[in-house]
Order: sequence, then C-alpha cells, then structure tokens
Amino acid sequence: MNTMTSLIWTPPPGRIAQTNMSRFLRYVQTHHASWVTDYAALYQWSIADPQNFWAAVWTYCDVRASQPWDAVLSDGDKMPGARWFIGARLNYAENLLRRRDDHAALVFRAEERLSTTLSYRELYTQVARLAAAMRQSGVTVGDRVAGFMPNIPETVVALLATASIGAIWSACSPDFGTAGAIERFGQIEPKMLFAADGYYYKGRAHDSLARLVDIARELPSVQKVIIVPYTAAQTDLSPIDNAVLYPEFLSADAGLELHFEQLPFDHPLYILYSSGTTGRPKCIVHGAGGTLLQHLKELVLHTDLKQEDRIFYYTTCGWMMWNWVVSSLATGATVLLYDGSPFHPHPGTLFDYAEQAGMTIFGTSAKYLAALEKAEVKPIRTHSLDPLKTILSTGSPLAPESYDYVYRDIKSDLQLASISGGTDIVSCFALGNPLLPVYRGELQCRGLGMQVEVYDEQGHSVQGRKGELVCTAPAPSMPLYFWNDPGDEKYRAAYFATYPGVWAHGDYAELTTHDGLIIYGRSDAVLNPGGVRIGTAEIYRQVEKLPEVLESIAIGQEWRNDMRIILFVKLREDVSLTKELIANIKTTIRDNETPRHVPAKVLRVSDIPRTLNGKIMELAVRNVVHGRRVRNIEALANPQALQAFKDLPELQTD
Repeated sequence: MNTMTSLIWTPPPGRIAQTNMSRFLRYVQTHHASWVTDYAALYQWSIADPQNFWAAVWTYCDVRASQPWDAVLSDGDKMPGARWFIGARLNYAENLLRRRDDHAALVFRAEERLSTTLSYRELYTQVARLAAAMRQSGVTVGDRVAGFMPNIPETVVALLATASIGAIWSACSPDFGTAGAIERFGQIEPKMLFAADGYYYKGRAHDSLARLVDIARELPSVQKVIIVPYTAAQTDLSPIDNAVLYPEFLSADAGLELHFEQLPFDHPLYILYSSGTTGRPKCIVHGAGGTLLQHLKELVLHTDLKQEDRIFYYTTCGWMMWNWVVSSLATGATVLLYDGSPFHPHPGTLFDYAEQAGMTIFGTSAKYLAALEKAEVKPIRTHSLDPLKTILSTGSPLAPESYDYVYRDIKSDLQLASISGGTDIVSCFALGNPLLPVYRGELQCRGLGMQVEVYDEQGHSVQGRKGELVCTAPAPSMPLYFWNDPGDEKYRAAYFATYPGVWAHGDYAELTTHDGLIIYGRSDAVLNPGGVRIGTAEIYRQVEKLPEVLESIAIGQEWRNDMRIILFVKLREDVSLTKELIANIKTTIRDNETPRHVPAKVLRVSDIPRTLNGKIMELAVRNVVHGRRVRNIEALANPQALQAFKDLPELQTD
C-alpha cells in the first residue's frame, strides 16, 4: 500500500455506535431507504435523491421554521439556477438561539489577558437588547450591517441581532488595512458599522480607531458606528461621525423578547469576500436557509457535534470558518472563541486553552499544525486532553507528515479530519466522518449531498488520477449571487466557465480508492514543466519534512518557451542555504516524488506572502517574478514580503 495513504486510525466500535451519523443512518433506513446500511450507500442515496436527503437533514436536525416548504427543489437540473425549499419561512438566528438556559453558549479568551463566559440565557438577552436598538436606529430587512471586529462575543451578538432582523451581515477582521476594508464594505453600502477599539496579538493591544476614522469617512452609507470598548481604558469617539459606544447603544429595556423576522429560505444572510488577489474582491451572497442546513449537516453528522461538546476553531471573523463554527450554537453546544496569536505567550498556548476549557473539537489550519511540529510542541507529554475527540484542519492541504505528528505528539486516539471547501460555499465539499477510518494524507470522504467528482483534462470523471475538483449537481449552500453582478456574469465566470453547468472549484485533487480525497493545491497554481501537471502541495510536503526548512513556496517561471520550477524556502535563522542543503532538498523531492518535481533553482527568502486568512500566495509571487502587477495588495497580511521576489538576478540565468 502507498505509505502516503496508509491506514492511521480506526474509530472504535463503541464510538461509532454513539455517533449522530449512525443515528441518522438508522433514521434514513426507517423513513426513506431500507437498503442504506453504510456510509457509502448513504452517500450514494444523498446524491441520487437530493430532495428526500435534504428534507431528512432538515427533519433530523430539527430546523425551526414558521412555515413548511411547498417543494424541496425547483430547477434541480440548473446550476446556477436551482432553488431550494420553496415556500418555507424561517430565521437563522432563531435556530441558533433555541436554547435559553444557563448552559455555556460562548467561552472567550484573549491570549493571557481576558477570559469570560456567556450562557445561552445571557446571549439571548444581549441579542434582544442589541436588535431592539438596531431596529430603533432604522435597520430593517435587507439592510447591510458591517463588522470590523475581532473574534469576541460581541461579534457573535451583532451577527445574531442582524440576522434576527433579516438584515445582512458582512465582516472583515481588524488586521485588514484601511483600503482593504473600504474596498469590501464600499461595494455593499452598509447602513451600520460595528467595530472594536482594537485587538490583541502577541501580547500587545493594537489600535483600530485610527483606521476606523478613515474607513467610516469613506462609507457614506453608514448612519451609525457602534464602538465596542475592548483594548483601551478610554475611547475617544469624537473623530468618528455618528459614533456611539456599544454599552450605551444597547436598549436599556428589561425582559425584551426577540422578534425573529420569518423570511424565505433563500433570504440573504451573509456577504463574504473572495481574497481579491486577482482583482477587486467578489462579494459572495449566501442564503440563510442554505447556510443553516449545510452547516447543521456538517456539524451534526460529519463533525458529530452534540450539546455537551465544546467546539473551537482558530479563526478571525474575516474567514468563513468563523461563520461555520458560530452555527454550532444551533446544536446547543458551547463555542470557544479566541482573539490573539496562537503562539503567545508560548507555542502551546492553544493547548492550554484546550485543557482548561475542556475542548472536545479543536479546529485549526494545516500551517499551524506544521508550525507546531517544527517548534517541537508535544502536547501528548505536557497537557491532559482526555475530552478531545476530534481535530479539524483546513486552509491548505494537510501534509501526510502532519497526520503522523498529530497521532504521535498530540493524541493517539482521536479523529483527524482534514476538511476542504471555501468561502464560495461557506462550507465543505469534502470533510471528516466519524464512521470511517483515517488514511494518512487523505480527506475522509465527500460531504453528504455534494456530488463531488474529479475531472481529467478532457472533462471525464476519474478515480485514482489527479484532476480538477468539480461539483456536478447543485447544493443549498452555493451562493445566491454576487453583489452588484447583473445577469450573474461574474458568478458564472467564477465557477461555470470551464465546464458549463458544472461547478469547477479550482482545486487540483484526486479521488482515492478509499473514496477519500487528496488535495494537491490550487489548480491555478499548478506547475506545468514539460507539459506535466504538478500540484505545489506535492513539493511542499517533501521540502517541509526537512528540519532546516520552516516553509516554502513554489512557482512556475516562464523560461525558454517552457516552464521551470523555482522553489523559495524560509529557513531557520541559524541555517544557511548551502550547496549541500540545496542538494538535499532536491534529492528529497526526487526520491519521494519524480525528477519532474525537482526545482531548477532553490532560493532563500526571509518571509513568504500570505493572505489575511493564512494562505500562501503563489500567484502573487509568480506575478512579481514576471514583472506583472499584483492586484489588491491589501488582501495580503504581509505585502512587504513580495519585495524579496522582485528582480532577482538568479532568475535571469540558467
């Protein structure tokens, strides 16, 4: 067997029997399809009979609605164009606030500075007070409400208050630059803007008000700015027009009952943004019903989330994983929030949080797990993590070596679920499954109801071969539309131009013999030397095995009517890029991949450019190397890093 995809963990039978997925399987057997006896059959039924499948998810997950649907699916043969749960009326926030007791809804931590807990009863009360104030200020159905906020409880309250009214929530994290926030919010013209006075990172409070002055000035649609006191002892609002402090803005009325606007299934809930590294950020509009139903399927069934669980995802409010984890409130579970650096005051700080908070589900990025291994963090020796049952990873492909690290150095008995989807669907195409084993280097399965395939260059579905990740049938969480996109021209161009009527996601992938998936990187960053397609993740997983290499980025340089691979490496500070190290890097790649994967040149850089969500930016580097303009540089967390790739004399020679 290929050692990259060897079996690494199998769920114990006792655990399998207690999972929500097992219960759902039995529910489907009883009410819909008696022949569905395992996950493979359940998956096939979910894509063959989408109407009954999604209706079953709705019923099993107890979606609250004031009016049932007349039809589950209309125009199901159109993509885009399919419509779901026609006639149904519901409210996203009502589904997340169904619990009203003293059970912890939110637990919050800001590095080593702050810690607080909010019960479901307290959360409901705060949302009611804020929603009343927002309504009194004129916010109504369809208005846009923007958040320039860190990952704090008030951000969740603001989202839920917005959704209860039927307004549309859109957020940027406060580490966005002024131009980046304006470019996003300026397109959607929000009526109200929420912002904290700052945020914490690496032990320091970082001011947000200076940028907020400029942001508010450039958003004439904003009628009121709500400032959350967070990092400053005192907050001067005078430079910002129509600004008010959050505690003063909240309604003072006691015993308020929330009024949840009952709206169509496809009423807009969120506006999320594409990264914007290839042009102006696209404003992706997601519906309340589709988001809720898809998140419930993924959280309840694929993540096995239960009321007694405590779920965490290391994320900012500008990444769709924040939207995803907040939906956990619909299950009655406890959501753990964190603001700050995951490495402050030491590399194991999130495991301190996990131990102290009784974390059961730990979500993070592939890069974070790789960085932990490089830092030689071994929580299995230093922390008591008995409640922890699942680790989730996304953001980039999880290297096989990171699977080894998790089971060797974090915990040997847990489910490691690498998940993959995106802002585009505010959810996943492929993810974990508590019924299935974990194979090293693989995502466990395709998501229920997601007709995911891999196409070769001729557009044929293939298994066991690399190709384009596609989805060949509609799903409820696909975007409603793009904001300000007449005729859906940008929407169609973004996903349906390659294969009309088929969603092309832009990932280079392989459907394995286990019916799992391997992701090899973004297809627009695929290298093509001599006409052979190579995913960048194939190179990274070999290079980053080496202890001297902290991180790497590979691009294709146009050279002599062909393409050659250039590899840039970020090394440990005490390491030099010697001829011996370059030879070792090339040998490691050649021995574990193919001669085609070996870079023509290996160069050292001090930093690697990445988006604010932590994704490395091969396209931006490729443009700099070729002397092309990098558009929307505000989308990068560290744009100064690009200078290291400019006009390199080493790239002008053989």
